[in-house]
This record gives sequence, structure tokens and C-alpha cells, in this order.
Amino acid sequence: MRRSVAAVLVAFLAVTGLFAGSGPARAEIEVDVNKGDIRPLPLSIPAFGGDRGGDIAGVIAENLGRSGLFAPIDPGGRTAEVSTEPDFAVWKALGAQALVNGQVNLVDGRLQVDFRLWDTFAGQQLLGLQFTSTPENWRRVAHKISDAVYERLTGEKGYFDTRVVFVSETGGRLNRTLRLAVMDQDGANPSYLTDGTEIVLSPRFSASSQEITYMALRPDGSAVYLLNLETGRRESLGQFQGMVFAPRFSPDGTQVAFAVERNGNSDIWVMNLLNRQSRRLTSDPAIDTSPAFSPDGTRIVFNSDRGGSAQLYVMDASGSGARRISFAEGRYTSPVWSPNGDFIAFTRQSGGQFHIGVMRPDGSDERTLTSSYMDEGPTWAPNGRVLLFSRQEPGGEPRLWTVDVTGRILKPAPYSGGASDPAWSPLIN
Repeated sequence: MRRSVAAVLVAFLAVTGLFAGSGPARAEIEVDVNKGDIRPLPLSIPAFGGDRGGDIAGVIAENLGRSGLFAPIDPGGRTAEVSTEPDFAVWKALGAQALVNGQVNLVDGRLQVDFRLWDTFAGQQLLGLQFTSTPENWRRVAHKISDAVYERLTGEKGYFDTRVVFVSETGGRLNRTLRLAVMDQDGANPSYLTDGTEIVLSPRFSASSQEITYMALRPDGSAVYLLNLETGRRESLGQFQGMVFAPRFSPDGTQVAFAVERNGNSDIWVMNLLNRQSRRLTSDPAIDTSPAFSPDGTRIVFNSDRGGSAQLYVMDASGSGARRISFAEGRYTSPVWSPNGDFIAFTRQSGGQFHIGVMRPDGSDERTLTSSYMDEGPTWAPNGRVLLFSRQEPGGEPRLWTVDVTGRILKPAPYSGGASDPAWSPLIN
């Protein structure tokens, strides 16, 4: 079980005004994430000084490299003391346009990490920060530094200090074991949350990232649960007439929307978690399912076959004003609103393949990001720049993949086990 946030990270101290170049001015080097052709920025991240310094630098390099926006250059054993200005000529000769160096110290039993971000060609410091944590949480410090560098050079929030909850799949086709699992976004620290005695589906994070909701299917029916990741406490949303599935939190965490199937018909419901009162939002004879709130909580996107095939619809959070937004060929499922509210991601089945795509909330600007034998279940990174999804090839196991919102940066996620139905957490506080 994950440690409490207070125990994980005691201080996040921005060294404001103390170091040259650490103010709000824009960097001379920067990555324009909105350009049509992104060339990864070459940067070098030599081993930090002190215990765990090499490990921390390695995690930062892996994070930034995996984003596709940066190209870490092997420092070749070179080091850069954080207490003095680097020899910029050395790093320019290596081809690095940016340099990240740091120092790790143990102070009164606490891990203290100072780092600097440098523009090697301009010969100036762009950022200086200090983090303090417990020694065993050095990876979280590395993720925090990765986020800080990413934000300074792109102008957008990072997404590395996050977790992913998913369904772990093991065993053969006839004896498949599905367990709820959680890990860091880089595949580290995986752990199981359920024992595999029941089928688990559609885990989703709350806005606090400390609680998830998911569906469990047993021979006697289905139930939706809330699970606190800090305490391990699990509670059911209650008994419903029919099968209940596809739960998802509202942005403020006070409600859970879900679908209830009765006699072949499925409708959208929402429960107020404060008083446990439920209300039905749709009452169409078709299949309405997979609700997802907009970031401001005022609208819900869902899929429905009320038009003859599974398509995407947007309605007010009250259940009124439902309007169709997808019109291309194929079946649309598993919609999810981006954290910024500018896109809705979805799975589309057409032409014998499954695709991950995005469109605007009004249905405009639709584009396909991925296509394969089986791509499904997209989930957004908290900055709205990257999507995580499950991909399965014929005869193979489902695996986790990532793709950026442009569709150009497509990579397998750093988790090698069978996995499906992922959900990305917000940034951890």
C-alpha cells in the first residue's frame, strides 16, 4: 500500500530569486509542443552527486525520453557539480542544448535533493529547485524533478508524478485471472489491490488520486465499489436492481456516474456520495453506458445505440439535452473527457480494426491517433497531452501503450505484463 502523501513528500521548495535565471522569463531553448513536427530537444542528465544520485538521474532521463519531446544524451561518465557553474563548452561539444545536474544529501535522516536546469548554449541557469523527502521515496523526487523540467521547457504541466490503476491479466484463456493493480506511471512499484477471486473491470481514480471506483463481477451479480488506496477500506455503492457497471467519479469527487442494465436495457445513473441518493439520468429504450463528466462537471459524454449503432452523445449533467456528436463510420465506445476540456477521447471500431481517436466536445476536429487489431480504453494524462490505452495483437496478451494527442509519439508503456482498462491518476500532491 502506498504511503501517505505527508510521509512521502515533506517539502517542495522553489528556490525563488536565489539563482540566476530561475525567474519567470521564458527559456531561450524551449519545446513547442504544438508544432507540426516536433524534434526532440537534446539534453544531458549526468549522475547527481551523492547516494542514489545515479538512480535519480536515470529515472529523470527515462521519463523525459519516453515523452518523445526530449532526447537524453549519454554523458559518458561526465559529471557536473551543482555548486559551481558547469563548463558549458563540454556539454555543447556533446550536443546537449540543456543540462540537468544535481546533488543528493542526507540531512537529519531526510533526503534533500538540489537540482539545476541549464541552457548550455546561452550559458545560463533556467531553474533551481530543492526537494526533501524520505530516503525510500527517491523515485518520487525524480518524478517531481522530471515534471519541473518538462514544465520549464514546454510551458505545460508535467505528468510523471502520477500513478496508473489497471486490470492485470494473467493465465491462459480458459483460466484467466483478473486483478486490480496500481503502479507508478513508469511501471515501478506495481502492487495488487484484489486477489483475483472476482472479475474486476473499469477502475477509475477520484480527483484526489487516493480513491478509486471499479466494478466487480461475481456469479451472483455485479457491484460497484469505492476503494481507498491509503487505508485499503472498500465499500459498495449499494444494491441495484440489475447489473451495474462503468463507474466514474465526478470532477469534485462527490458523485459517481454509472450504468445499470435491466432486461436488456441500459441507462445512466448518478449517485451522490454524500447522502447515497441515486437518480436516473437517461430513460431511452436503447443501450446508454460509459458516462464521463466534463472537467467542470456540467456535462456528461456517454455512448448509446439509440441511433442504430453505438455513437457518442453529450448531455447536461442533469440528464437533459442529449445530442449526438459522432457521425463517422463504425462503433464509438469508452469516451473520456480530457482534463483541459478541449477534447474527448474514444475507442472506435471500424474496418476490422480498433482505433483510439479524439474529437472536440461538439464533434468537430475528429482524428484517429492509433489503429490496430485491438486498441481500446483510452485514459488521459493529467496535462491532457498524452493518452494511455490497451493494445492487443492476435493471439497475444493486452499491453499498455501511450500516444500523444498528435498521434505522432506512439510507444509501449514501461510495464511488460498483461494489462487492460487503465486509468491515469491526477498529479499526486
